[in-house]
Amino acid sequence: MSDHAYLTDPASADGAELASNTANEGAARKRPKPGERRVQILQTLASMLEAPGGERITTAALAARLEVSEAALYRHFASKAQMFEGLIEFIEQSVLGLINQIAEREPQGHVQAGKMLSMLLQFAEKNPGMSRVMVGDALVFENERLQVRMNLFFDKIESAFKQALRSAAHVAGSATPTVDAQVQAAVLSAFALGRLQRYTRSGFKRLPTEHLDASLHVLLN
Repeated sequence: MSDHAYLTDPASADGAELASNTANEGAARKRPKPGERRVQILQTLASMLEAPGGERITTAALAARLEVSEAALYRHFASKAQMFEGLIEFIEQSVLGLINQIAEREPQGHVQAGKMLSMLLQFAEKNPGMSRVMVGDALVFENERLQVRMNLFFDKIESAFKQALRSAAHVAGSATPTVDAQVQAAVLSAFALGRLQRYTRSGFKRLPTEHLDASLHVLLN
């Protein structure tokens, strides 16, 4: 995961990063601090989700990868659902935070929506394990609230598209800017989710950013 986005553990006081060198850190420090261990657990879970095949990850397998007992995992997380919530929180903070930045910096609605979509797909491409969480593959048979939260995440993405495109429709002189924006936002959201699903189901071979510029031209013009 060396090329991937860093994961920040929301519960850690110093916002420790989930870098890609879990094994090296474990060797250097056999007894990491509680916040650091939480970060290690989340980073390892994300790494295991990158394995093609989509097999369900058990706490036993996660503990074995970390070379600790399952009881040691539960000293930091009350359940496996809480571990997945840690990953979801990272996705939310990363993607929605960048969407807000794009909305603030880019005045043109269509350009704004295109940049948001591109960022979402690039984030997933750099974080394959996270993409499995985003499309729900990794959440099958897990607590239902996890999928509900992920659905809400995509609702927020679509709402951001709609807000950007409503502005563009106003500028273009549309008689029904809200309706036009709603329809186009739904199309962008469906495209994004379809690209992410194809990415995960192809074993991360079909990149979500494939022919992205040409696709954006079709979607936004």
